[in-house]
Amino acid sequence: MKNFFLVMTVAFCFLSCDNDDGNATNESQCNYEGLSYYDVDNDDETLIPESNLTTTYYPNNSGPGIPAVEIYKTDDVSMVFTTDVVTLNATGTGDLTINNGQTTTVNVICQRAGTAVGEEFRYDITLSGFEVEFCVVIDGVNP
Repeated sequence: MKNFFLVMTVAFCFLSCDNDDGNATNESQCNYEGLSYYDVDNDDETLIPESNLTTTYYPNNSGPGIPAVEIYKTDDVSMVFTTDVVTLNATGTGDLTINNGQTTTVNVICQRAGTAVGEEFRYDITLSGFEVEFCVVIDGVNP
């Protein structure tokens, strides 16, 4: 778990994921799924593969018609991301909780939005000018 926290900290502090520049691997389809970033050579790097993430869409999370998404690390829940930014091109904030239980508010851009199991969400997540990407498949819908 300590290694995961270290990797996440490094990713947010030293790396970026310019996945909306017109040249990104996941520009129009989640060819690369999970929590990822571009390294200094502009290669996709995985922090957590999609196979180790669980994504739940809540169409009525904060009341009728007020949706949200939760993404968490499946095997040990050392990372949880929640946001109510769920429509295409919407911007806002989300909460990212990492290993030590500390929650950080991050900026969110929704670049792909789904509503059913098997559909995709793609999020651009930024904090202090650094960027990572969630490109995930919805595992469950919880009304």
